[in-house]
Amino acid sequence: MQNRDTTMWAADALLPDGWARGVALAWDAQGRLTEVRRGVAAEGRPVAAGPVLPGLPNLHSHAFQRGFCGLTEYRAQSADSFWSWRDLMYRFAARLSPATLEAVATWLYVEMLEAGYTSVCEFHYLHHDVDGRPYADDAELALALLRAAERAGIGITLLPVLYQNSGFGGGVPSAGQRRFIRGTDNMLALLQRLKPVCDAQPGARRLGLAPHSLRAVTPEQLGVALAGLDALDPAAPVHIHIAEQVKEVEDCIAWSGQRPVQWLLEHAEVGPRWCLVHATHMTPEEARAAARTGAVAGLCPSTEANLGDGIFDMTNWRAGEGRWGVGSDSHAIVNAAEELMLLEYSLRFALRQRNVMATPEQPHVATAMTLAAVAGGAQASGRDIGGLCPGQQADFVVLDPHALPLAGLRAEDMLSAHVFGSHRTSALVETWVAGRRRVAGARHAAHGEAAAAFVAARSALIATTS
Repeated sequence: MQNRDTTMWAADALLPDGWARGVALAWDAQGRLTEVRRGVAAEGRPVAAGPVLPGLPNLHSHAFQRGFCGLTEYRAQSADSFWSWRDLMYRFAARLSPATLEAVATWLYVEMLEAGYTSVCEFHYLHHDVDGRPYADDAELALALLRAAERAGIGITLLPVLYQNSGFGGGVPSAGQRRFIRGTDNMLALLQRLKPVCDAQPGARRLGLAPHSLRAVTPEQLGVALAGLDALDPAAPVHIHIAEQVKEVEDCIAWSGQRPVQWLLEHAEVGPRWCLVHATHMTPEEARAAARTGAVAGLCPSTEANLGDGIFDMTNWRAGEGRWGVGSDSHAIVNAAEELMLLEYSLRFALRQRNVMATPEQPHVATAMTLAAVAGGAQASGRDIGGLCPGQQADFVVLDPHALPLAGLRAEDMLSAHVFGSHRTSALVETWVAGRRRVAGARHAAHGEAAAAFVAARSALIATTS
């Protein structure tokens, strides 16, 4: 399903500075916006079915984890936590084949497009065969993810993960981590292998690096990896899990005398190319200092709630003028609007206030959050997907004005109802990526086929782990 139109007119569209009426969009053959004019008539252009929003980047994804969504919601020990969930996750990761991964990822990316995401940052740490040995082609599983993204039609920032240790100070990896482990030289060789593959589709793909966490990479190897990445692409995105769990903070203090974010800021050149994923447990001083570096906070509200992580310190992050975006991480939920809702609601719980994420410029909280998440997600992706303005990719979604929660409302109120009143359903009718329509009538062309392949893959996965 690929519409070849190169223009569209919207009665209402959300531009980087807010809502505009009578907006004409035009893009070139590469899917890059060449014109965004407001206050004009349709004049024969194709007319959008409803308000047009910028596509939301999903800045943190572990695609394979969609395969066991819902299957860890039982008590495995007296006090379940992230760490007991991780043990269950390792069991599933140990059984995935390249074909299974590709089937799961293809369905997930179709789901993302139907749910309002137009690009994904894939934090890819499942590298090797089930026994921990490399595949004949060391890039086998990374290529499976790129094929899945291409088939679904979603833009991707591929972030191969450097994972070497089981804990701070170079702890020996566990058996459950054997498929993740790479030496630094081996990782840099993988990046060199993947770079021309990604560069061949510059609008659709970008390559970066993800040191998994401070507990999984030693300081020495972190430095070597970042230097190697700089030699390959000094602007490449760098993503890292940090300060997700209280135990992680405690272990980091025991190892170094410093908290994780504090240590990273003092030992690495953290800046705008960095995405600090979760960053849940920071002191106010850490939050403001990290925000001032220009790094993006990668927030995953549904996963952070599912795993019992805690609530991000948005107050101090915003005090440092920090940028942020959202991701679906373990994919307990795949719904862009719901991630925004959960983020706002978590802050309402913590602060006992309403409309926390509204701004003086954008008093409608859903509008303010959408614009912030698009800008932060684009920065973390390292791609030109920062909204509806010339030079950016024509990634956008169209709201369904006939969906019951939205019907009869003004455009800004439709977006509010989409985020806060759609009751776990999507009020999106179309999704466009690089000027091509990937979802029409709220359904992706590959929906049925991809769903069937996912169910078969998941059934096989469950059979081998039960």
